Amino acid sequence: MGTGKLRVVEASCETDWAALMVAVRDSQDREAFAALFQHFAPRVKGFLMKSGTDAAMAEDCAQDVMATLWNKAALYDPARASVATWVFTIARNRRIDLARKARRPEPDALDWGPDSQPDQADIYEAGQETARLVAALSALPEKQRTLIQRAFYGELSHSEIAAETGLPLGTIKSRIRLALDRLRQNMK
Repeated sequence: MGTGKLRVVEASCETDWAALMVAVRDSQDREAFAALFQHFAPRVKGFLMKSGTDAAMAEDCAQDVMATLWNKAALYDPARASVATWVFTIARNRRIDLARKARRPEPDALDWGPDSQPDQADIYEAGQETARLVAALSALPEKQRTLIQRAFYGELSHSEIAAETGLPLGTIKSRIRLALDRLRQNMK
């Protein structure tokens, strides 16, 4: 179809859109694409406007749908769907993408200036919390406290602690779990 001659199959005044789409797919036939564009672009725009999209956005989206039709022509399979079904599926997906984008909130403005001074009450409260944590840690049995310190302060995984201590992995996990339960109770 790349010879410049547009092949339009007429059957009771209907164009064979599949044949034109196959020409675009197989030969990048520009005349066939022009016929597809002329027929489907206004219909896609109308479809989008009926679904609540404003005219300017519908026009942009229709252009995008038709560009997708050209760029993804190799994916078209006439045995799976008609050209109209394929085109309007692409349009529907674009409309859904637009709706999702419209509902997505804008990110909050980021403050780039220097941090404000912390509130003295917050500093005092953090100090109290730290003191309670130190007291709760010191109340733990030595075996549990050592494992908690290795896991959290030493940033070691359970497997790494097991390898260093020679203790079974299950024992490490059990002792850490028991220690965390005790710390939770003491921090209440």
